Amino acid sequence: MFEVLVFAALPAFGIIIGSILAESIRTPKWLIGASLHTTAGVVIALVSISIMPRLIGVMPIWLISVAFLAGAGISVLIASIWGAFRYRSRTGNISAWMVCMAVATDLVSDGLMVGAGTAVGVQLGCLFAATQSIANIPGGFAATANLRDDEVPKARRMALSFSMLVPALLSAALGYYGLRGASSLVHGAVLSVFVGILLLATIEDVIPQGDEPNPPRWVSTTAFALGFVGFLLLSNLLG
Repeated sequence: MFEVLVFAALPAFGIIIGSILAESIRTPKWLIGASLHTTAGVVIALVSISIMPRLIGVMPIWLISVAFLAGAGISVLIASIWGAFRYRSRTGNISAWMVCMAVATDLVSDGLMVGAGTAVGVQLGCLFAATQSIANIPGGFAATANLRDDEVPKARRMALSFSMLVPALLSAALGYYGLRGASSLVHGAVLSVFVGILLLATIEDVIPQGDEPNPPRWVSTTAFALGFVGFLLLSNLLG
């Protein structure tokens, strides 16, 4: 259980690192866009290299398909929550606690994924944690920068960032204990759900957000490729 909590803390630390960077430096928007493309490369590599090979040929295709569609539906729900909070933020009617809730929603998904992945195998849980920690750095940066623009006090901004450890740890414990001892079909179905969440969120949200600052094409392509290759090397090292 200790290693589950350590893994689960990594995505939350990604948020914290992004927040500290936002407090410390003024980063060009195109660089934020490039970092989001790196995140997309990491996520695509995670799905294609570490998850799908565990499923294809082992699980019924119909079950993978149904679980994937369920994950896609969950990704739409998460995006709707984020969209509502962002709209209210632009109209000036959102509090720092609402921002915290939006970030916490994403971290609950990360924690469940890390806990479930660790129940399937320690290596998979570690890969999930490493991937999401990297992916959350741009999100933490953007969230803190928006709070700063809304003139939320710095002490509260940092408190919100560190409070993200709570939903990450609790949801990871839930995912781990919920799947520990479950059958391989259940494990595979849960992983398929996470594939749906990860791929749809990446294609529909992360990449478009990365394109918004209009980073040069060679920068965004290089960033994506480095994210993919970096994960490939990491998975080979851990494997």
